[in-house]
Amino acid sequence: MADRFRRFDEAYYHRYYENPKTRVFTPEQHASLCEFILGFAAWNGIEVKSVLDIGAGIGFWKQWLAKNRRGIKYTGTEVSQVMCKRLGFLHRDIARWRDRKKHDLIVCQGVLQYLPDPDVAPAVANIAAMATGLVYVEVTTRTDLRERCDESRTDTDIHIRNGSYYRGILAKHLSNVGCGLWWAKDREPPFFELETCTASK
Repeated sequence: MADRFRRFDEAYYHRYYENPKTRVFTPEQHASLCEFILGFAAWNGIEVKSVLDIGAGIGFWKQWLAKNRRGIKYTGTEVSQVMCKRLGFLHRDIARWRDRKKHDLIVCQGVLQYLPDPDVAPAVANIAAMATGLVYVEVTTRTDLRERCDESRTDTDIHIRNGSYYRGILAKHLSNVGCGLWWAKDREPPFFELETCTASK
């Protein structure tokens, strides 16, 4: 893969995900996210049998699902050779790869901000094409860096963009459900009107 992905080595993951003094969050904190998303799905009658984890990192989703949702089929992808070797993830670049299989939940957490401009739209298109419903997207934006992020624990060596940039690209393929959750536009939504951020037609 491209040289730009070589930075995702042991040192990167140790600093931002393993070292208690510098990591972004703990496994326990991340567990709350997993519980929220799976709980949201259950509340809305969305059956999750498969999860695609794009940019799976040190395997927070993999570990949580193995412990709490053993019946869910998990697939993790990474651009990091280190993490693929350590945790058995598929070595894939989301801007250039599209699985033939569909997935009930796709997680794209902390990935898009690392992609150059020409790769963001293809990546989102690939994600949407693989989604049977829910997609969770987490991206660090310009406003986040200015107002919310602890820069001592946040990787600022990213493409710094406005939230509107990402919303515009995502909205071409997905409907905003709120709280980082999106829904594939080619699927009938199970939500009540005011539970989405998209105006009704």
